[in-house]
Amino acid sequence: MKTNPEFIARDIAGELVLVPVGTAAKSFGGLVTCNEVGAFIWKTLENGATMDELVAAILDEFETDEQTARSDAEEFVAKLKEINAVI
Repeated sequence: MKTNPEFIARDIAGELVLVPVGTAAKSFGGLVTCNEVGAFIWKTLENGATMDELVAAILDEFETDEQTARSDAEEFVAKLKEINAVI
């Protein structure tokens, strides 16, 4: 998985906000505000990662168990896929 280059990450008031540009702006007319874990997931996906690699990175960065990390990652990535922010 990798982030769609038509979604630009911007730091606004200390939060990561995903801004659609180009055709993504026409199909998705909003912004995505990410919490700390969401921002970490986005930054990890910018370099490309499988779900297993993403979960491993979350476990390295945050104090959580594997089941919670996988569940949260799968839920957030599914939402990103719905809006074509992840390809």
